[in-house]
Amino acid sequence: MKPIIEYADFEKLDLRIGKVTKAIAPEWSEKLLQLTVDFGPEIGERNIMAGIKQWYKPEELVGKQYPFIVNLAERKMGESVSQGMMLMADGEPQPVPFAVAATVTSGTVVR
Repeated sequence: MKPIIEYADFEKLDLRIGKVTKAIAPEWSEKLLQLTVDFGPEIGERNIMAGIKQWYKPEELVGKQYPFIVNLAERKMGESVSQGMMLMADGEPQPVPFAVAATVTSGTVVR
């Protein structure tokens, strides 16, 4: 278990529901999928890199909604830049994306 944090630390995370509108498997990476994610009019579209290429095909993610952290500093990953992080369970033998049980507006805040 990681160290205990204060609620104020958790409150710094901006968790939002985003809809994957496009996903590709870049040839330059063995691990990463490149996702274009719609977070609605307030945030717009973001480029999110996810290290799940060996377990998921791009077409399995397109059109679905997932929770993301949208206020992480941009991070260069290979030949691209990631503008957030997709939340997943650390399942065995593979990571498991959290499914959104009902369709919500893209950009909806996760509490």
